[in-house]
Amino acid sequence: MHISELLKKNRPAFSFEFFPPKDLTTSNLLFGTVSELMTLHPAYVSVTYGAGGSTRDLTHELVLRIQKETNLTVISHLTCVGSSRDEIHSILQKYHDNGIMNIMVLRGDPPKNNPCFVKHPDGFEHAAELVAFIKKHFSDMGVGVAGYPEGHPETPNRLLEIDYLKQKVDAGADYVCTQLFFDNRDFYDFCERCEIAGISIPILAGIMPITSSKGMKRMAELAAGTRYPARLLKALNRAEDEEHFEKVGIHWATEQVRDLLDNGVKGIHFYTLNKSNATLKIYDSLGVTRSSSLTV
Repeated sequence: MHISELLKKNRPAFSFEFFPPKDLTTSNLLFGTVSELMTLHPAYVSVTYGAGGSTRDLTHELVLRIQKETNLTVISHLTCVGSSRDEIHSILQKYHDNGIMNIMVLRGDPPKNNPCFVKHPDGFEHAAELVAFIKKHFSDMGVGVAGYPEGHPETPNRLLEIDYLKQKVDAGADYVCTQLFFDNRDFYDFCERCEIAGISIPILAGIMPITSSKGMKRMAELAAGTRYPARLLKALNRAEDEEHFEKVGIHWATEQVRDLLDNGVKGIHFYTLNKSNATLKIYDSLGVTRSSSLTV
């Protein structure tokens, strides 16, 4: 189903993100997570790429497996990094032939050993170009793009940041899914600035519950620029051990989701880190049974 129809059908739309497994063992563990989260009836699930397109083949394999072995709508991430136009066209054609009709478009992170992005000689430099390419050659496919409530780490000019997002929207993007954030005021301000710029497509809020001190530190490294509110840090510092640390993180994310729902968010995208526990607890805390859809 096209993402536009999914977002109309599911109000608000809830979705989950997974990253590709590294081997057969982690693949089986991941499918256990997918099975548990299926009971929450998400609008869709998405699968990421690694930095520099390092997990491209694993992403494609996982996307096709979810498509074939579950009744979930799956969205594949697709980046500009390391791929020619012909290679990207081939990937899209394979997805299209297998009934995968939605793509999440990103410029993508460069390889770890090369911090500066360099486009493929016959590739795309910006996500907006890839959006336009998809809409030209596969006009019936839905396309999502990323938004940055706390600002894009490579674009300190916040005016230009929204201009670049508008270019992706004008190229044909159907919705915006934000990077993670921990202060809803950043999200609401981002939505208002999008409205001022004439961006009217649905904006989904990206939520990642903090579940461990180690994970929090890694999150700070991977998502450069992530802002941890002082109130959150104080609460985490009061945690006596890792178990309580996780409880604080999940409680904070739950309150974020409750507030977003109360304020009419179009959708919430959970960054699951391939685990189901935190997402299930958030649903339970909101009074949602695991076998029913969420209504507000």
